Amino acid sequence: MKSLTQDELMKVLRVASSDPRDHAMVLLAFRHGMRASEVCELKLSDVDLKNNEIVIRRLKGSLKTTQPLADVAGEPLLSERKVLKRWLEARSAYATAKYSEYVFVSQKSKHVERKSFHRLFADIAERAGIDRKRCHPHVLKHSLGVLLVEANVNLAVVKQALGHKSIASTAIYTVPSDESAGRAVVAALASL
Repeated sequence: MKSLTQDELMKVLRVASSDPRDHAMVLLAFRHGMRASEVCELKLSDVDLKNNEIVIRRLKGSLKTTQPLADVAGEPLLSERKVLKRWLEARSAYATAKYSEYVFVSQKSKHVERKSFHRLFADIAERAGIDRKRCHPHVLKHSLGVLLVEANVNLAVVKQALGHKSIASTAIYTVPSDESAGRAVVAALASL
């Protein structure tokens, strides 16, 4: 499974942060384990900054979830409320914004198309130095799953965070990478 390390994720967010829309799209895709279509079809009515909540309308038979919007102290690149607020303030400059019910608009359409988000993310990831095999937005969902499992978060919580209907879908994140298995062996040997 292709995912980003924490360092790679921060590099991607740093590159994306030059544009408020791109930063918000990438951050929400990662933070909520959203598919490209779920990000592109996010509606203004799904975002409640007053109550710090976001409704994720999952696709492919997954669960609809309501999750908190969070700001990470000392880490502005991960502070989704601030990033989202910055984008919503800039959004009005787009000609299509006043006619659109979607959070992410483009100059040409009422919402960013999935293919456009794929191209946008590929460009951001390449500029961040990510190899081409991992330059697609679904890598963000996988990165969240891996991060949560490596942090020993209960698998049922990971399932809910990713919006999976079945725990079997979530179990793929429990297969350790060669790197994490190697770190575990070294740690175990150090305790001898």
